[in-house]
Amino acid sequence: MQFRKTGNADHMPAIVIGVIERFVEPDLRPKLKDADDDLRLIEDLGIDSLTMMEIVILVEEVLQLTINNDELRNLRTVGDVKTFIDCKIRGLPLPRPTKFLPIEHIGSVMPVQPPFLFLNEASVSSTGANGKYKITGQEFFLQGHFKDNPVMPASIMLEALGQLAVLFLLEGASTEPGKSIGSNTIFFTGCEGVRAHRICKPGDLLTLSIKPKRMKMPLATFEGAIRVGQEKAVIVEEITLTFAYVESAVVPAAANGTVQPAADSEVAANPPLRVAMNA
Repeated sequence: MQFRKTGNADHMPAIVIGVIERFVEPDLRPKLKDADDDLRLIEDLGIDSLTMMEIVILVEEVLQLTINNDELRNLRTVGDVKTFIDCKIRGLPLPRPTKFLPIEHIGSVMPVQPPFLFLNEASVSSTGANGKYKITGQEFFLQGHFKDNPVMPASIMLEALGQLAVLFLLEGASTEPGKSIGSNTIFFTGCEGVRAHRICKPGDLLTLSIKPKRMKMPLATFEGAIRVGQEKAVIVEEITLTFAYVESAVVPAAANGTVQPAADSEVAANPPLRVAMNA
């Protein structure tokens, strides 16, 4: 009612969550109350395509707007829905769709490789990135940290956030025309405001998130956080990386005539270590 009276888009997130809640199974509704934007519609909330259409119809009725079915294809998370509706209300251009990256893709583009890669899966959008890492207990550093009491080092959790920031630069950051960010040009330069709130041990699933704060070549600064469930584990006010652009390369046409762009000239020259990743 307030939105219809004022047109204030700040009411939109509560409206969208309320609409989604009506179509989610009762036992899954608690997830929405404290949900982050990376909560997935299908995998986490069990929303199928037919239910999604019912949600869209009600959103159109409540917010009095029209949504094209083709615009729904890239909506995979609660955050995607919020951003999409917000842009529609404000008359802003729609953002680039979120990329969902499995471990195979992450391993193929990242300069860091196992056993020092601390991302099992990730999603990257134009506004940030989210990732997950399951502490298995088999990590090499847990053999000595600590004796008979394995604890994930806070410095390693900071490294995991840095890796997620690297992945954002490679997969989500805007670049100059004809250029991309070189995977072998990204290095850590500093961090500020690091606070550890929780001990993390084998069996814990780390949920990581980063958002860019400032980005001007050669520096990119991010804020980051790690949670286990709804509990804060690590908060970082600033993580700063240095990077450089390289000329984008294009792979020659294959036998079927298709042409695929390479991530950058350095990746083309240095194929990913899939054997290590698969091991």
